[in-house]
Amino acid sequence: MTNLKSPSENISSSKQSPTSFTPIEDYGIIGNCHTAALIDSRGSIDWLCLPRFDSPSIFARILDRGGGEWSISPATTFTSTHQYIDETNVLETTFICESGKISLLDFMAITSTESKQPQAAPGRLIRIVKAIEGTVEIISIFTPRPDYGRRNPEFISNGNEVTFGTFTVTAPTKWQVDTGTLTCRVTLEAGQQVAFTLMTQEDKRLAHPSPDEALTSTIDYWQHWAKQCTYEGSYRDTVIRSALVLQLMTYAPTGAIVAAPTTSLPEEIGGERNWDYRFTWIRDSSLTLYALLLAGYLDDEQPYFDWIARTVKMEGTGIKILYPITDEGQLNEQNLDYWSGYRNSQPVRIGNAAAQQVQLDVYGEVLSALHFAWKAKKYDPTEIWTHIQPMLNWVAAHWHEPGSGIWEIRGGKRHFVYGKVMMWVALSSGVEMAQTLKLPGDTAWWQSEQDKIRAEVLEKGWSEKLGAFKQSYEDETLDAANLLLSIVGFIDGTDPRMVSTIDETIKHLVSNGLCYRYKQAPEGVKGEEGAFVLCTFWLINALIRAGRTDEARDWFDQMLAKGSPLGLFAEEMNPETGEHLGNFPQAFSHLGVINVAVSLAHAGHTGKVRSHHIEAAEAVGRGGGGIGATSFSSSNYR
Repeated sequence: MTNLKSPSENISSSKQSPTSFTPIEDYGIIGNCHTAALIDSRGSIDWLCLPRFDSPSIFARILDRGGGEWSISPATTFTSTHQYIDETNVLETTFICESGKISLLDFMAITSTESKQPQAAPGRLIRIVKAIEGTVEIISIFTPRPDYGRRNPEFISNGNEVTFGTFTVTAPTKWQVDTGTLTCRVTLEAGQQVAFTLMTQEDKRLAHPSPDEALTSTIDYWQHWAKQCTYEGSYRDTVIRSALVLQLMTYAPTGAIVAAPTTSLPEEIGGERNWDYRFTWIRDSSLTLYALLLAGYLDDEQPYFDWIARTVKMEGTGIKILYPITDEGQLNEQNLDYWSGYRNSQPVRIGNAAAQQVQLDVYGEVLSALHFAWKAKKYDPTEIWTHIQPMLNWVAAHWHEPGSGIWEIRGGKRHFVYGKVMMWVALSSGVEMAQTLKLPGDTAWWQSEQDKIRAEVLEKGWSEKLGAFKQSYEDETLDAANLLLSIVGFIDGTDPRMVSTIDETIKHLVSNGLCYRYKQAPEGVKGEEGAFVLCTFWLINALIRAGRTDEARDWFDQMLAKGSPLGLFAEEMNPETGEHLGNFPQAFSHLGVINVAVSLAHAGHTGKVRSHHIEAAEAVGRGGGGIGATSFSSSNYR
């Protein structure tokens, strides 16, 4: 691990008051399927990497006061709120001050789906200010700190346009240029509007529509995409918001979904559990497809699945747990020691060393996704069977080995129960595909090893002491990942062992309606963490599989109430305060939202999904379909 120091003293900053940081849940996100920006309710962009999610930051005030920001607001005291334009990722902030009222529309330009023009990459970040009432002076303060704050910007001014490095920023009037800062003041009367833009030099060379035309095109793009949703019911708005988050965080050129657009937002305030999530994790692949299928987003193309298939072709038996979103992306973990971190939570990390871990469950994630897509009639596995067959052979030969586990625990390898179960899922998926499609492979051997895994997990993975499946063969501790055992089809949701695991999890891992991943695990990392948002959604899905749908809906309603004012979720939450923790927004937290909503509909409890989607999901036997759903490989249950 490398520690990086700032070469410039005036960029570096010492510890600062925690009150100087905006609460994580106050941020909204905008993006263009290439990168994303976080904007608080006071109109400040506090995080942006260009041109990609994993590029070095331009603004990073969310991690350090000297990290750079871009604010637009009234020049006098004001109050403000923000919301999304319906079914879009266009963020509108409304400011009210003594002299009047203005709105700020923030978005990244995307070409409308209806037009035949290719989507420009990375596109402009556009900020439109409209005066609604009275006369208001606005001030825009632009303080970029490129390359994670390691470079002071060198401004080249040309009227209302300023270039620094490979970027250009425009304003409605001439910028005032100071050392490291640009300032623009404009007075607007009711009905008037102005626009600011930020773009790369590459994007500057392209022909651009006006800001108003770009706004219309961007709204059309998001609303057209959102309307693919076929889920109907009381959670429709929630499902669409979460689907918009997942689409926004999909890197368009490859189809990979970043886990979050941020790095090093802490799992514990003041702690060291600060990780870079601007990569794509292959876990939850099949559950992603399940959720998107039942919500109606798999009726057309699905770039996420294409990314999985390409990864299988490229990696074979060497599949990793996470990948950069492009071939040139860097995973090497480094510390930015010159930054204080969010609310003095250090270190600030870029890159992620977990990419080097051995997590055996990843083979189950990949093969179950392939199996799902095949059963849902979305993909023919024969196209890449020459890559799948050796993977199945590898799983059959290596399932008995220890791994690092789904949570990337850095305290040594273990025989994690969930990892074993996912190896079972891998072989179950492969056997069914090979036998049904008459594809080559030693299915008798695969079936035999599959049966051995099941017998071993039921013997060594069950704890009479806990009254539940335990985290690993070596450790008598609960693990929320085992809530997935019924969801992936390893055991029936109503099996007494599964029901007991649910109840013990609620009793020992849940606080104020939020579920922790585990407690007292051999982590190798200091400090505590918040409750894990996705685990809470897994718990709700497990309740659905157990037939406890009324209880599941109550849990779901109270969980949704804990979301941010914009309906966004971080990775974790503090059960005592409700504050959001960890990187934000978290893609798979929003996957959990969709998964529960469609699972309640799948189980016939709340909402509706289309019958042919239900048939496809039941053919696969995954997700939270409840006791009415067909179980995957049910012949192996007893």
